[in-house]
Amino acid sequence: MDTPEPSPADEANLVRPYTLTAGRTDTTVDLPVEAPIQTLQPALGQHWPSGDLRGQICRLCTDSPSVAEISAQLELPLGVARVLVGDLVTAGYLRVQTTLTDRSTDDERRDLIGRTLRGLRAL
Repeated sequence: MDTPEPSPADEANLVRPYTLTAGRTDTTVDLPVEAPIQTLQPALGQHWPSGDLRGQICRLCTDSPSVAEISAQLELPLGVARVLVGDLVTAGYLRVQTTLTDRSTDDERRDLIGRTLRGLRAL
């Protein structure tokens, strides 16, 4: 049985992640996938073009989702989401909240578990 040729739309989807990150696969920001990301004031006043992923990410981050949740909600590969979030952190639009440490409270630990479960369900 012959495999059908991919349509131009299918090929565009294969190229899209590469073009969104200009070929970059990593970020200079320490960005664990479970880290909550928060929108900062400069992002709220920024007027993003319609459909711009940066604007979508900044809007999502008003609820402090993790990088994994951002990836799932926007249906982006995790690596692409990490690079885009890293760019927005570097530009001063987003902040990475601290993740758990030995001094984290039980509430912080429960919150992380809850966010992780929501992210996994969204996948």
